[in-house]
Parts: sequence; structure tokens; C-alpha cells
Amino acid sequence: MASFLYRLGRFAFRRRWLVAAVWFAVLAGALAGAATLSGSTSDAFRIPGTPSQQAIDLLDKRFPQASAGGATANVVFAAPDGQRLSDMRPAVEDAIAQLKKAPQMASVSDPFQPGTVNSAGTVAVARATYQVPSAELTDPARGALTAVADKARAQGLTVEVGGDALTVKPAQGAGEAIGIAVAAVVLFITFGSLVAAGLPLLTAILGIAIGIGAITAMSGFVNLSSTTPTLALMLGLAVGIDYALFIVSRYRQEIATGRDREEATGLAVGTAGSAVVFAGLTVVIALAALAVAGIPFITQMGLAAAFTVAVAVLIALTLLPALLGFAGERISRNPRGLHARDLKEAGATPAPNIGTRRAGAIAHRPVLALLIGVIGLGVIAIPALDLRLGMPDDGSAPPATTQRHAYDLLAGAFGPGFNAPLTVTIDARAGSAQAAADQATQTIRGLHNVAAVSPAVINQAGDTALLTVTPTTGPSDVATEKLVHAIRQLPSAPGTAIGVTGLTAINIDVSTKLGDALVPYLIVVIGLAFVLLLLVFRSVLVPVMATLGFLLSIAATFGAVVAVFQWGWLANLFGIEQTGPILSLLPIVLVGIVFGLAMDYQVFLVTRMREEYSHGSAPRQAMITGFGHGARVVTAAAFIMISVFAGFILSPESIVKSIGLALGVAVLFDAVVVRMTIMPAVMALLGRAAWWLPRWLDRILPNVDVEGEKLHHLLDDGHDPLDATHERAPV
Repeated sequence: MASFLYRLGRFAFRRRWLVAAVWFAVLAGALAGAATLSGSTSDAFRIPGTPSQQAIDLLDKRFPQASAGGATANVVFAAPDGQRLSDMRPAVEDAIAQLKKAPQMASVSDPFQPGTVNSAGTVAVARATYQVPSAELTDPARGALTAVADKARAQGLTVEVGGDALTVKPAQGAGEAIGIAVAAVVLFITFGSLVAAGLPLLTAILGIAIGIGAITAMSGFVNLSSTTPTLALMLGLAVGIDYALFIVSRYRQEIATGRDREEATGLAVGTAGSAVVFAGLTVVIALAALAVAGIPFITQMGLAAAFTVAVAVLIALTLLPALLGFAGERISRNPRGLHARDLKEAGATPAPNIGTRRAGAIAHRPVLALLIGVIGLGVIAIPALDLRLGMPDDGSAPPATTQRHAYDLLAGAFGPGFNAPLTVTIDARAGSAQAAADQATQTIRGLHNVAAVSPAVINQAGDTALLTVTPTTGPSDVATEKLVHAIRQLPSAPGTAIGVTGLTAINIDVSTKLGDALVPYLIVVIGLAFVLLLLVFRSVLVPVMATLGFLLSIAATFGAVVAVFQWGWLANLFGIEQTGPILSLLPIVLVGIVFGLAMDYQVFLVTRMREEYSHGSAPRQAMITGFGHGARVVTAAAFIMISVFAGFILSPESIVKSIGLALGVAVLFDAVVVRMTIMPAVMALLGRAAWWLPRWLDRILPNVDVEGEKLHHLLDDGHDPLDATHERAPV
């Protein structure tokens, strides 16, 4: 592996004009494809196989006028103090008439019918149903809804609007912009050179442009979600900077030893590039395995991000060496301001750096460092035992929003369950739906936690009935979830089936499906990654420790997120106005992203330790020296990622805040505590045993030579690695 990449790096350096031309042709092709081949994206939220989706499909087929998958809006009217809504009925009816004329509207219920006016006659609700899902609502449709509410308010009514019809996508780009700005500063501090700092940014941006361009072009052939490029953009920036950072850093180290620029490029690609290949493979596995969740838009996001990461790896191995050739000696000025050639001529030996001193301190007291790291993360992880997953609803909206005002008005006037209506479907034989509905109504009314059951609505064929069940508890309450399951488990007559759908049931099913997929996903990702790490390190214990450390950092991350967003600790500091369940999507996406980045840091740090060990250093000294080589760039890479993710904490959206905080603290815990504290302590304690591999396994595992041991031997013996006759055992 190292010898092949050495040859590839030197080829790219020598043929830099050809390599650059090829990559810019690829960029032009991707952008041209995005401009000419792209099609429309879809935001239809479908979770195939879930009970709620099956009920929606049934209604779409037999009861299309119900618009089961359409967006909804709860328009809540409240009379002024001391008055009743009947006193202002003309204003309410005028608002309803205007609402029925709104674009994409399917139906609007009468707010004065029984069950939608409270007993005092002061609060009423009209349920508006649209022909299309929330994501497909046009701006005129949303604007008409807002205009109706504003006009009614002008006539003295209190009008608030809930439901998903007002849901809008949060603004994007601020987090990425902050990340790029911070990355530029950190890279300049790390390298002390504008050219050296600019190369990782340039290659990362090119990789993102190619990846996003290709994904956009694919939308003309495959039905993609508009969220598909999101993860690719975020991770493409992350790994694109990271991979180039490691190779450029190794290149400068080789220059400092006196090697010429072409040979230094080959060695940088052969050694650090080998680590990039396996780190990239680990990230690709983690992202592609998101398909285990069985949710189409998550699968698309994972595969698109995996493709973009693969592009970043190829750019780091080919285009970056070519750019090193163009940069000349301007990139080889080190952070102290001394040219590498001057160091060689003066015979200077660089003093131990901060990383070396840190590793030495850990090696001096490894048990203490291990206990501090493990106990510290363990304590932070304790709140994770109370983790509750859910999907956002109006009850979790910020207190100042109209959605939250509508939710509170309905809960106060009708009870919390009024915000969690359940749509019950009854699939029966032709002509028997009414009898089946009557029987089901009686049974459902006898269940615990049922406040009301509406009269059945029968379709024209008489084979499908529709009921609305109002629980006594809110949409995120555990009792509501139990009621959904209880209704689905009700016995029914032969040929009759009962289903439950609606926004509340959909959210429950999504949370359940994502929760059930987490463990299989972890098994697949960790299992495949273990095999890769086994090949990289030729050790059994190092991959085991790497995996256990990752699980510890993830547990601590969940603990921190629960403490802040569910318990409300430090809520004011982060600008959190409303606590509640953690977004169901967060755990599986968090695991996928952080596992990839964690293994990046593991590979880059520990391969340098392995390299020193394979070159004859004692295990303890190999850990210290290897840590000293890799700590600076790993710290820079982690700080860049933390800054990128922390930028999302500034978002006004609670969901975006939770994702930003989770990713930021996850990288902090894993990079600083696990990879740079716990792992060095474990390596110091294990000593030579850290590199133990059973003989039978050693014989069957291919030697990929990530650390470049054979490559260095060839160079030290005066052989040219470009001569393929020297290739032997390693592959």
C-alpha cells in the first residue's frame, strides 16, 4: 500500500499539469451535469413499512378526499376578554371562507361544530388540510394562511396557527461559513504559511463542488430528497480539510529532514496517505451503513456523503501532490519561521513539542490519566439513562411562536390530548365499513386514555371508515404512544383491519423505527470497521480499545445533550427556550458522523505510534514519539470540526442547536479525552502487548504496510521504490 501510494504521489508531483487538468475537467463535468441534468427534488416524508404509512397508503387509495398525507393547519380563534366567539361569528366565518380559497387547500372544518368549540364558547379551532405535504407547500399557500390570520386579528380576534403547514426550512450556510473562517485561521496558525494553509481549504472546496455537483446531476435520474446534499456538504468540508492537513503536515516534516520535494511528496502520500485511505474507508462504511435504518432520505444522505468522502480521499492522494508541486518551496516554511533547509544545514534538532511532553506526562502516570478520562466521561454520561426520543411538535416550539401559542390555547381549552388527534382507519369488506366502525368506536371508547371518538366517516364504496380519536394526553406523552399501540392491537372481525395514522402516530413510528435500527447499525459499522482497523494496526487490542473508547464518548455526548435539551441545564447559556425529547434522528446520524471522525483521529495518531514501533522504538517511546508527531495536526483538525459544529448552536432552531451541540461535544470528548488521553494511557499500560496478534491471524492477514516500513527500508538501502522489482510481501 505505502509503496504504491509513494509511486502515485511522485507521479502526481511530476505530472502535476496533467493531474490538475484531469481534476478540473472532472469539476467542470460535475458542474455542467448539475446545470443541465438535474431534476426536481422531493420532500415527501415516507417511511415505508411503518403502520402509519400503510394507513396513509390505504386512505390515498380508497379515501383520496381525506388528503391523509397532506399538510395541516390548526387555526385557533379566541374571543376578546369578556366576550364569546358567537358575538364575533361573522369575522370567524369570513376568515374560514378566505381560507377555503387558499392555494393547495383540500378542506377546512367548521370551527362552530360540536367538539371544536370549548364549553365556555371562547375558543374554537378550524382544521385545514392541504392537498400536498408540508414540504411541498408553496410560498403563496403559506402566505395566504398568514394573511387570513392577520386579517382576523385586525378585527379584534386572537388568532394563532399550529400544525405543520407553517414549518419552514431553517436557513443554512452560517455554520459552514463559520467553519471555513475558523479553519483558515487554525491552518495558518498550524503551518505558519498562507500557502500551506490554503491548500487544505482549496482541495476541500473542490471536493465539495465535485460531490455536490454530481449529486445534483443524479437528481435528474433518481428521485432524491432535497436534504440529500446536507450531510455531504458538512462531512465533505470536514474530511477534505482533515485529509489534506495530515498529508501536508507529513510533507513538511519530510522536507525538514532534508529530502527533496518530489521524494517528500511521495513519502507523505505513502505514509500519511495510507492512513487517509483507511480512515476514509471507515467513514464511507459508517455512512453507507445508514441504509440499515430503512428510511429512504437517511439512506440517500448517507450514500451521498460517502461518495463525497471518497472524492475527498482521491483528491488528497492525487490533486494535493500536484498542488504541492505547484507550490514549490513556499509551503515548506515551518511554524517557527525557519526554512527546513536551514534546519538541516545548521544541524538543529527540534525541541520536544507540546504533544511529546503531554504523551510523556501520560506515560508517567497512565493509570491516573485513564481513570480521569473514563470516570469523567462516565459521569457526564449518566443523564443518558433518561434519554427520551421524539419528533418535534408545536409543544416543543419556542414560547414566542404562533405554533406554541396555538398549542397552549388548545390544551387550555380542550385538554392536552386535543393536540394529538389520532386518525384511525378501518379496512373492511365492501358495504360492511359502517358496522365495523360502530364496533371499533365502542371498543376504543373503553380504552384507557381516550377523551373522545368522532363519528365515523365512510367512503363511497363502503369498505373504508375513518375515525378521529382524541387522547387525554399530549403528543409526546408515553401514554399517547401506548394508546396508539393498544388501538392497533384491537381484535377485529375476519376481513377487517384497524390502522392508526396522523402526525402523532407518524412521529411515534419514526422514533420507534430509528430506535430499533440503532443497535443493528452499531453492529454493522463497528464490525466492519474492526476488520479495517485490524488490517491497519495488525493488532487485536488496539481496535478493541478504539471501539470501546468511541462508545464511551458517544454515551457522554448523549448525557450532555439530555442534560441541556431535556433537563434544561445551561439552557439560558445556549438560548434554549423549550426543553423536551431529543430528536429521534439525532442518535443514528450522530453515531455515523462521529464514528467516522473518531476513527480518523485514531488512525492518524496510532499509525504514527505503529510506525515508530516498527522502526525499532520501544513501545513506550514509540507511543510518545508517535503522539508528538500526530498530536498537533489532530488537535488542529478537531478544533476545526468543533468550530464548524458549534456554529450551528447559534441557530434559532432548537433542533439545529441540538445537532450542533451534540456533534461539537462528541468531537471534543472523542478527540481530546479518548484519542489524546485515554488511548495513550492504554498504550503505555499495554506496552508490547498492544501490538499482539495471534500467529495464525498474522499469517492470513495481508500486510498493507500503512506505516511505510518497507518503503523506508528501501529508501535507507538506497533502492528506488519506483522500481517495481523491489515489491515483495506487503500488498
